[in-house]
Amino acid sequence: MGEEEDSVTVDQNSCDGADSSTVPPPPHLSSKVLTLPTVLTLGRVAAVPILVATFYVDCWLGRTATTSLFIAAAITDWLDGYLARKMRLGSAFGAFLDPVADKLMVAATLILLCTKPMDAVVVLGPIPWLVTVPSIAIIGREITMSAVREWAASQNGKLSKAVAVNSLGKWKTATQMIALTILLASRDSSFERLLPSGIGLLYVSAGLSIWSLVVYMRQIMRVLLKK
Repeated sequence: MGEEEDSVTVDQNSCDGADSSTVPPPPHLSSKVLTLPTVLTLGRVAAVPILVATFYVDCWLGRTATTSLFIAAAITDWLDGYLARKMRLGSAFGAFLDPVADKLMVAATLILLCTKPMDAVVVLGPIPWLVTVPSIAIIGREITMSAVREWAASQNGKLSKAVAVNSLGKWKTATQMIALTILLASRDSSFERLLPSGIGLLYVSAGLSIWSLVVYMRQIMRVLLKK
């Protein structure tokens, strides 16, 4: 989650001596902190402990609630970005919070699924590491990219552009959301036949995660070598 959102930056006016308290925000940013997109993002953060609680309710209602919460989070992830762009309600706080909310939701879901290993194919039997391996790859990639983007932002504009969201990251996010939705739904016996496809998509997402990380690193190296 979060790769599809454009980063929002705030113009700085200290160089020309302007009083920041009297300078209006850029036209693409809202002066409000709690805009509608930000409220939706806060809702995703608040939903994480509820997701954890419902995951361990071992009945049909608990499994349905967990899956529904994750689907709602995925929808609001797209919706808050759409509203921020179309209604010009983007804010610096929202830009900071959005990827945090996405990573919390995804990481929590992956860890929860790892605590209750599932059989991918009945013939193979239980494989404890089946979800753990791609989960480590996905979470590790997100931690690494967060650190890299923070470092790039402190350097120069060229480095920031080198780690800007690309189409590969968007595909990674899409497969990740679909895979996790399927895996959560397949905990119910009515959808357990979807489990192999969910596992397969999770590995595709992990592969795209590593691939996109390599692409970003190569772009950074090109910028650094040109200095």
